[in-house]
Amino acid sequence: MSLDKSRDLYNKARTLLPGGVSSPVRAIKPYPFYTESASGSKIKDIDGNEYIDYCLAYGPNILGHANPTIKQAIISQLEKGWLYGTPTELEVNLAEKIAGLYPSIDMLRFVSTGTEATMSALRAARGFTGKNKFIKIEGGFHGAHDAVLVKAGSGATTLGKPDSLGIPEDFTKNTLQVPFNDIEALTQVIENNQDDLAALIMEPVMGNIGPVLPKGDYLKDVRKVTEENDVVLIFDEVITGFRLAMGGAQEYFGVTPDMTTLGKIIGGGLPIGVFGGMKEIIEMVAPSGSVYQAGTFSGSPASVAAGLTVLDILKKEEVHKKLDATGSMMRNRLSEIVADMGLDYNVVGIASMFKIFFGDKPLNYQDVLKCDKEGYLKFFFKMLESGVFVPPSQFETNFISTAHTEDDIEKTLLAYEANLK
Repeated sequence: MSLDKSRDLYNKARTLLPGGVSSPVRAIKPYPFYTESASGSKIKDIDGNEYIDYCLAYGPNILGHANPTIKQAIISQLEKGWLYGTPTELEVNLAEKIAGLYPSIDMLRFVSTGTEATMSALRAARGFTGKNKFIKIEGGFHGAHDAVLVKAGSGATTLGKPDSLGIPEDFTKNTLQVPFNDIEALTQVIENNQDDLAALIMEPVMGNIGPVLPKGDYLKDVRKVTEENDVVLIFDEVITGFRLAMGGAQEYFGVTPDMTTLGKIIGGGLPIGVFGGMKEIIEMVAPSGSVYQAGTFSGSPASVAAGLTVLDILKKEEVHKKLDATGSMMRNRLSEIVADMGLDYNVVGIASMFKIFFGDKPLNYQDVLKCDKEGYLKFFFKMLESGVFVPPSQFETNFISTAHTEDDIEKTLLAYEANLK
């Protein structure tokens, strides 16, 4: 496999872009491949290599790359214009569909990214409660804004320390952390900070370090303790929204938060974000309330048109039922391969998400950190040489799309079997 053109382009990119990329996760060592095109389940680089793609732009492309129906919806909108700076009927229609699928959402605001959605959700929760502190789960990723960009602590509870230069500690002094799947730690932090605790923000399934799944009734217990203590519960469903079910993880697990953030799939592959929740909270947002939020590209007509189309396809074609079956089969086959080889690895996943952890099955962030990161990276390159593109980090989830064929799956399983050796 030749990557000469990608190597040369990377050398040029390093002089123009920090690390040669536009997002850190793309900075594969010693250099990434640069994409020329993608269609269906395949992605092709500028050197002419083609890969079966399980990264899928880190989750948005549930229908595969360049889905023709979504593409036509975008083209039709582009012919009418793609940025107005005015309200549109499209955004009202999409808002109505989302609110009808998520019982936690009475009202919502469209934004441009998941980062913007979580940042605004926390601001709205603080404005609604009049309190300053919030809890996040160790290892939980909620975008790259200052308040949530903090290191995961090793103890049961930690005060947030900035995980990046340029963030004053004062920006994270109100960020508290607890481990995933630890209701006792969460209860303790809530009780200790109740006087000034606004919200808990969490991924119901931790997608950026795994996936790591909630055990037993953990999410129901989280809902109970937050309700009892008047803490706003925010489910960050940027990854799980429309991935686990039409109503996301909250439908899948039967737990309704007070607020929800969405992104990725809801934009059909174009930039979008959503934060929504109880009417009394979202009405606090300007111009109806005093919590300020605004954006030139919020409710972008092209993104909203793509979103309406992807939701129609997901519902009409019963996509989740089909993907769940494929995901289950994939995880079962991978588990058999790992067992037959006698490897001390674990296959984890849910719905159309899956991952092999090079170590024990994790229940939280600290467990994930114990996995063999270097071994996984070697495995990643072997898979790439076999024509399969999985995320380049042990800490990212694999996704399956409707575009993946039976032949794709069989080739992928053969590659796993050959390269895990």
